[in-house]
Formats: sequence, structure tokens, C-alpha cells
Amino acid sequence: MCLTVRIDMIETGNRINSLRKLNGLSVKGIQEAMGFNTPQAVYKWMRGEALPSLDNLVILSELFDTAIDEILVRTA
Repeated sequence: MCLTVRIDMIETGNRINSLRKLNGLSVKGIQEAMGFNTPQAVYKWMRGEALPSLDNLVILSELFDTAIDEILVRTA
């Protein structure tokens, strides 16, 4: 038996956006916490066009006060 688990980029983006709002963070606030010059990466994550790197997931989990598993949405 082979179980394939993938990350749903669209739903993960929706989750990032929801957690951002729930924690009262602006996109600019996340951009600054990440040390990015522009907010484009954050917008790409929220649109489901890209996933944060592991380093950035660690930062997001701290900002959102949640586990990385709660940020990523998996599909089987």
C-alpha cells in the first residue's frame, strides 16, 4: 500500500490568510517580520501560487502561535 500525501497549495494559502487575520496581522507586518523587501511572496502564498520555505514556515508558526501542521493543508 502506498499512501501519497500532498500539500494543497490553494487551501494552505487560504489558511495562511485566515490565520493572518485571526492574529490581527497585516501583510506588511508579515513582510517585515520575514525581512522581505516587498510583500509579493506573502501574496503568492495566500493565493496558493507558492508555499513558504521551511524557514518561513517556522517564522509563520511563531507569528501565528501555532504548529506548522496547522498551517499546511494536506490532501491524500
